[in-house]
Amino acid sequence: MDHRVVIIGAGMGGLTAAIRLAQQGLKVRVIEARAASGGLASGFEKDGFVFDAGPYILLDRPGLDWAFHALGLDLAEHVTLRQVEDVYQVRLSEDVTVRFHADRKRTAEGMEQIWPGSGKQYERFVAEMEAIHNRLSPLLHISRPRPTDLLRSRSLMYIPFLLRSLGSVLTRTNLPEPVIESIAIWTHIAGQRIDEAPSPMAFVPALIHGVGAFYPVGGVAEIPRTLTEVANKAGVEFQYGTKVRAIVCEQGRVRGVETEHGEFVAAEAVVSNHNGVGTYIEMLQETPERAREKLSRLSLQSPGACAYLAIRGKLKPPYLRFQVPGNGELCRLFVTPGVVAPELENNGWFPARLIAPMRHDVAERLRVKGQRDYLDQLLAESWWRDEVEEFRLLATRVPAEWGAQYNLYQDSMNPVMTAGFMRAGRLAHKSPYMRGLYLAGSSTHPGQWVSFCAISGVLAANDLLQDVL
Repeated sequence: MDHRVVIIGAGMGGLTAAIRLAQQGLKVRVIEARAASGGLASGFEKDGFVFDAGPYILLDRPGLDWAFHALGLDLAEHVTLRQVEDVYQVRLSEDVTVRFHADRKRTAEGMEQIWPGSGKQYERFVAEMEAIHNRLSPLLHISRPRPTDLLRSRSLMYIPFLLRSLGSVLTRTNLPEPVIESIAIWTHIAGQRIDEAPSPMAFVPALIHGVGAFYPVGGVAEIPRTLTEVANKAGVEFQYGTKVRAIVCEQGRVRGVETEHGEFVAAEAVVSNHNGVGTYIEMLQETPERAREKLSRLSLQSPGACAYLAIRGKLKPPYLRFQVPGNGELCRLFVTPGVVAPELENNGWFPARLIAPMRHDVAERLRVKGQRDYLDQLLAESWWRDEVEEFRLLATRVPAEWGAQYNLYQDSMNPVMTAGFMRAGRLAHKSPYMRGLYLAGSSTHPGQWVSFCAISGVLAANDLLQDVL
């Protein structure tokens, strides 16, 4: 088969799309702006310490299992996953800290000790979310789920659940407010409001207590590293250090791409693993004006600010420690992979990360200096140093630096996944505006998770294959 496909970006979605297409005999070239693959899921080494750049935990192992299986791979054979027993805690005040463990009963008992009666309420909530997730999760593997897909999976009864926001779902549990806020802490990371966040975010506790939360040995970066090796063996061609400037079209159909150096690369189809909004607004000149206006109104998700640290001290669980300031600001997060992977120790020191989520509009207003000042402010706070005897600041990234280093559209990862955006169908894997154009990445799926991005690449490739085979 002589079909040539260009994939823009070697992130998780770009890698899985490339493998899937190459396995079906298509000629695939991946053009990546950076010097290596992986995108935000990649890693780096600094002063003898290995860090994940972005994601830090795998909450949806079944989704990643599905993506690997779709590529003829067994996840367990390629990536060693270590289950996290003490997953996270949320410190809401000096007196209130809510803890989440892999063990459901242990988590419920901790809540019961503080709020009598809440333990059983929590277990009922988790059981209900587990049942709904089991019924709805197959829809994640369909490019554009329709009512008929709900009917086929016997899930029509859950339409009201899908139409609600996370806030609405959690309010109905009658759980104590601190517990609700702790379950919804992931909305802080995404820069979402709880009353706008999609209801499936309520599945997180069910996933933690069911299949489990995992840390890949070698870091999250081990996943795209493995996929890159598989892609190379499948015959995928990688062109690194090259930024795509435009998607070239003629007579309503993709003809290839043009790089920033003026090189034209011919292709019968293009899969963009670049930011979905950025693809249509910056790369595709033919995007209809009405679509441009609609896309430009979507709220964007900032990567936030991050300090990469070497710390010395007695590490204690949990793996993730959230701190909520209580003044309307987003949370802070301290990540200590040495809790899960003690082999990361280097002469008594361990890698750690201090993460400060930021809303995109706030980051834009602060500009680079303000973003750095904000990160300095967080570094000066004492809450994260409870068990830290000494620390060294090895590297930092603020939104403007994420944008420059990872080729992000307006220093953002993708649109904020609100309940309304998810109900509208997100961005389609198969472009409605140009024949031969397909999208992979989190803008086509319910969120920024590594598993969602991997699934998106498979689904984009499947749509393409249906059109060319």
